[in-house]
Amino acid sequence: MQLSPRLQNLKPSATIAMSVKARELKAEGRDIISLSLGEPDFETPDFIKEAAIQAIKENYNQYTPVGGYLELKEAISKKFKRDNNLDYKPSQIVVSTGAKQSIFNIIQCMVSEGDEVILPSPYWVSYADMVTLAGATVKEFRTGYEQDFKMTPQQLEEAITPKSKILLYSSPCNPSGSVYSREELAEIAKVVAKHPNLLVISDEIYEHITFDQEPVSIASFQEIYDQVATVNGLAKGFAMTGWRIGYMGAPEWLAKACEVFQGQVTSGTNSIAQRAAITAMEADPSEIKYMTEAFHKRRDIVIELAREIEGFDVSVPQGAFYIFPDVSKLFGKTLQGVEINTANDLAMYLLEYANVATVSGESFGSKNCIRLSYAASEKELREAFRRIKEAINNYC
Repeated sequence: MQLSPRLQNLKPSATIAMSVKARELKAEGRDIISLSLGEPDFETPDFIKEAAIQAIKENYNQYTPVGGYLELKEAISKKFKRDNNLDYKPSQIVVSTGAKQSIFNIIQCMVSEGDEVILPSPYWVSYADMVTLAGATVKEFRTGYEQDFKMTPQQLEEAITPKSKILLYSSPCNPSGSVYSREELAEIAKVVAKHPNLLVISDEIYEHITFDQEPVSIASFQEIYDQVATVNGLAKGFAMTGWRIGYMGAPEWLAKACEVFQGQVTSGTNSIAQRAAITAMEADPSEIKYMTEAFHKRRDIVIELAREIEGFDVSVPQGAFYIFPDVSKLFGKTLQGVEINTANDLAMYLLEYANVATVSGESFGSKNCIRLSYAASEKELREAFRRIKEAINNYC
């Protein structure tokens, strides 16, 4: 028996793989600090948990509509208008088992063999494999430390070909934490408008975790509104990673297609989580501001600490909870007998010699970087960066 050829080039998620490795070492008694997973270290707010408990008491036990409860889609519609100035009717909204499934649904519905999906790197680890699973081709171009990891209109224009079907990006970005300004997105929108067969997937899962500037939805530029699928969810901003609630707003024809596709994959999302999500969507964003304030404080701490480490070039992220230093200045060095020639080498060196789990940027399409999450306590962060500094500075 043989597995499908589709799986031959499919790689395990690098973030999950490093997290598994860190847990294995912890189980062996190693004092590992994991800065690898993108998961808030807060608990889900009590008012959301209470809504879930109430839903259980009210016996929401049956299969749910494939695209989500109407009440939830109405709440999401109001949230889109309130927070993003976007007009999505409930019929344009599909609720899925996490934002990851929303993106996967769209790609599966939009592309086939021979099509191209444009990915400005760095990009989230699963994007490229989702494209590969759909039989399409990844069209990648680099955005680096020197440009704050953000694509330029010229780069996008040069990447578009007659085969281009989708532009997929995130803002705030995982892994870099970069956030596109309104002015930057306005210029990107002008390029997209010249290519009416190009769909933009805007991954906005970190929307609520922004610091020095407000996030902007590219769908708010009316000239390309019908060319955009806006994806979001509750995992990051509401500390609800395990609840698995994501959603999309899109042109109605695409929303209907995704609902049909999802109906043959997972059907409707968990009933209790959906009822709790209604409460989350209706809540004022100020209810979760304490988490963003904590991440903002941690960001400032880790930026200061990271800049003390030899060979780390660190930009200042405006959102999410990661730093993404360029570490290429360390390539070619030997640390404690270990040759560091790639970001993978450095990530494994830090795990072995500093007992800190990070993720190589190679999995994000940026071979010169590593990703470190600061979704950890201030005490853990200070200790982790002390270890990293000692493991690098003392041997450079």
